[in-house]
Amino acid sequence: MTAWLSEGWDHVWLPYAQMQTSPLPLPVLRTEGSRIHLADGRILIDGIASWWTACHGYNHPHIQQAVAAQLARLPHVMFGGLAHEPAYRLASRLAALMPAGLERVFFTDSGSVAVEVAMKIAIQARLNRGQGGRTQFLAFQGGYHGDTIGTMAVCDPEEGMHSLFAGLLPRHVIAALPVDQASIAAFHATLEQHHRALAGIIVEPLVQGAGGMKFHPPETLLLLRKAADHYGLSLIFDEIFTGFGRTGSLFAFQQAGVAPDIITLSKALSGGFLPIAATIASRELFDAFLSDNPADALMHGPTYMANALACAAANASLDLFETNDRLGAVSTIAAQLRAGLEPCRALPHVVDVRVRGGIGVVQLDRIADPQALRQKLIGQGVWVRPFRDIVYLTPAFTIEPADLTRLTDAVAAALQD
Repeated sequence: MTAWLSEGWDHVWLPYAQMQTSPLPLPVLRTEGSRIHLADGRILIDGIASWWTACHGYNHPHIQQAVAAQLARLPHVMFGGLAHEPAYRLASRLAALMPAGLERVFFTDSGSVAVEVAMKIAIQARLNRGQGGRTQFLAFQGGYHGDTIGTMAVCDPEEGMHSLFAGLLPRHVIAALPVDQASIAAFHATLEQHHRALAGIIVEPLVQGAGGMKFHPPETLLLLRKAADHYGLSLIFDEIFTGFGRTGSLFAFQQAGVAPDIITLSKALSGGFLPIAATIASRELFDAFLSDNPADALMHGPTYMANALACAAANASLDLFETNDRLGAVSTIAAQLRAGLEPCRALPHVVDVRVRGGIGVVQLDRIADPQALRQKLIGQGVWVRPFRDIVYLTPAFTIEPADLTRLTDAVAAALQD
């Protein structure tokens, strides 16, 4: 066993793991492209781009060079009262990618906190305008928005990971996504009943990620936009997973032709190099915080907000989207995912195979032992993490076709049993 792994094992607390039964994690020495080099000499093809972040692959030289140059100048300075060029340039570039009016960028350092800020903005904007009592959100079954207290409260309360905290969490309104006649009718009835207590609606557009890679049509987003307008609610699109090309367009909402009032971004924002997130709000919401009263300000400020290294990485990642046909690459990946995963449909226990953009999903009736399945996949030379009832692939957009074939073949082989 690698010395640092054995020495640190008694002191590390792993994510989403029962530490009494969890096997040792695989020690990684280096990464490159879509490959993870292990300490024992094995090389794994990464099928999930490091929790969906490494959209350009690992160690991309353009991002490496940008971070190194920034490190030599200014790695970090507090964002309260001081400014640095990478953050201000990144804010301008992100705003330019948004629909007209969605123009104020608040930086944080994780997706969960970006969603917390979005919720605070939606609520406080109404408080500042004298609309007290509107402190709840309408969220959706199958949704996932983070692991902090506020975000747990708008995740699916039944299927999610957070049912233990039901007594602690604020209560919100959870409904089925309006995708058919019955759920649309139920959605409208729920809004009519609860709208006076609501500040907004929050949804992962097109794909509910950690809730099970569940897809819904663009028309659902149009329906949500009309409902939010009708009842005077802020519409929040959580694009932490779906943003930056993952669903086939740069942002998922573009496929519906609708704009949110607030969008949250993270994951691929820095190309998988450094933690950074952004909450982008409309001019109308921002204006609700302008006042001579200091209490009307948004009182939020993470210590590492707008970290200069992370902003440099994010700017370099945007460069790559501008200078490379990443969306064309996603289209090619989607076609290969469809061809490679479709044979799984005939396997025992498989109930669905679906692809959207750079997301390929094989859904089973159950996965009795996810850890055993994960080990089978490792034995096939790939890094894939099944969860709930799905095996999914979200590879880097730069993955070589042969490596993607190895991923889809490995999934099919591992599911043969």
